[in-house]
Parts: sequence; C-alpha cells; structure tokens
Amino acid sequence: MGVLFYNPAMAFTLRSYEPHDFAALHKLDQACFPAGISYSKTTLRYFLTLASADCVVAVEGIHVAGFVLSEENPPLAHIITLDVDERQRRNGVGTALLQRLESNLSARGVRSVLLETAIDNEAAVAFWQRHGYRIEATLKRYYLGRLDAYEMRKLLLPPASKTDKRPGEKN
Repeated sequence: MGVLFYNPAMAFTLRSYEPHDFAALHKLDQACFPAGISYSKTTLRYFLTLASADCVVAVEGIHVAGFVLSEENPPLAHIITLDVDERQRRNGVGTALLQRLESNLSARGVRSVLLETAIDNEAAVAFWQRHGYRIEATLKRYYLGRLDAYEMRKLLLPPASKTDKRPGEKN
C-alpha cells in the first residue's frame, strides 16, 4: 500500500516498484537523461531485478511521476538514479522519493549512501546538497568518456528505536 502525498500542485502516492511499471520507468529515464547516460532496457531491468535493489515509485493517478532506484550492501548503498517527470519537478516528488528510500535503507542497516551526478547538472547538484549529500570526489570523464561527475555521499542515522528516550523524557 502506498502513502498519499499532497501539495497544492499535485497529489501522488509512493509505493514499491511493480513489474508492470517497467515500460513507464524506462520511458521516464530516457526523457530525463541524454542518450548514453540514460539506461538501456537491459541495464535498467538488470538493476531492478537485483536482490539488493530498492525502487520507490511516485504515482500521480495512473501516471508515474518519478522513481528512485538503489542497490545496497549494508552498511553501504548506491543510488543508481532518481528520475522525476519534467512536469512534476519542484513539487516535492524527488524529495518524497529520496526520504522514503533513505528511510528504507536506514531500517536495513545502511549508514552511507553514495551517488554520482554530472558536475554540469547544477539543479541536481543543488538538490543533492539540500538533502545532505556532500561532494567527496570528482570522477574524470565518468559519463560518455568525457563528462566529469561528482561522487557524493550522505551518512544516514540509524532509525530511532522505541526504547530510545529524549533527554528528560519519562517512561
């Protein structure tokens, strides 16, 4: 069951990837990234079928508004892609997807999340930085053998346990 999110511009639901989503996810990835950076059907299907994969999908009505895909090997995870439909950007979809993914990862013991983003994609770099990701390194000619990328990382806190108490809190 998904969770409904609402803002004045749109309402959307977050849920786990389902195989019938594949064509829409591939189409969205092709629209979000140029040829050579977007994933082929074979590569996207490979990542989605990894036992270590987690994919959260944002759905508005019957349309996929965005998705985030990661692979994990706790305590480390790698965000493979975060794609948001151009018409849905700046409506909280990317933030909601990322927050759900990070919550999922944290609950499974992930403490460090890595990703790569093109250094010339200023909107993406700013998005990741707003969400606590820090530039760790520059990867020369990472995309298409010519575009540099930033490797970015965020440390996740473990989920709060029910036995954790705030200072001064009573049982």
